[in-house]
Amino acid sequence: MVEAACGKCGGSGWTIVEREGLSAAERCGCAVPASARALLDRAGIPPRYAGASLDNFRLPDDNPHAKRALEFAMCEVLTYATRFPDVPRPGLLLMGDPGTGKTHLAVAALRMLITRGFQGVFFGYQELLERIRSGYDAASGASNREVYRSALEAEVLLLDDLGAHRVTDWVEDTVTSLITHRCNHQRPLIATTNLREPDAGDTVVQRTPGVAQVEYRRTLGEHIGERALSRLFEMCALIRIWGVPDYRKRKVT
Repeated sequence: MVEAACGKCGGSGWTIVEREGLSAAERCGCAVPASARALLDRAGIPPRYAGASLDNFRLPDDNPHAKRALEFAMCEVLTYATRFPDVPRPGLLLMGDPGTGKTHLAVAALRMLITRGFQGVFFGYQELLERIRSGYDAASGASNREVYRSALEAEVLLLDDLGAHRVTDWVEDTVTSLITHRCNHQRPLIATTNLREPDAGDTVVQRTPGVAQVEYRRTLGEHIGERALSRLFEMCALIRIWGVPDYRKRKVT
């Protein structure tokens, strides 16, 4: 029940926010049960994405292909978040170039699950690995020593920018251990990545017009290891958003 005394929305449950010169309606925090608000506060979602939802996800009006691809992605996210845990695979893997809105959609899914009462946590992939590594230092703070356990045991884990780290044996072993544990214990993983993967049907050979040399893009499997990749595909439904222009660049052109 929304309280009429709310100073932000006046009891309507909605507020008007301004983003990039545009006005949009956004669900007021008072409309979220106190228990869910507490879960959201503990989820570690960066302030930039704290209000990310499907309601305020912007679709491009000038590119029909991009609009269709993103509408499909939104539908997949909505279906997953509303039907969970009654879904074919417990996780989601959003694949696409930088600036396509993958993180926004992933956080929207996480926030929907949290408001339904599931406990979730957000980690940037590189930050997570750095905190796990520093946790081995005896002088490390308690939060860093516990971060690996948090990533292992969280009811829902969101890993943003999967594979965005220099590949080493330690990184591969750590990621394999994390993904395998969550897969074996059926704990869902929502992940985003900018890396292509031929096993997902992606093309990894890039030919630039007028240039004879062929560029071979590094793949997701090369960055996280084939064992982790296999488990990831076992536990995650794929949402592929390739060929969509970077919205950050669209803003300045």
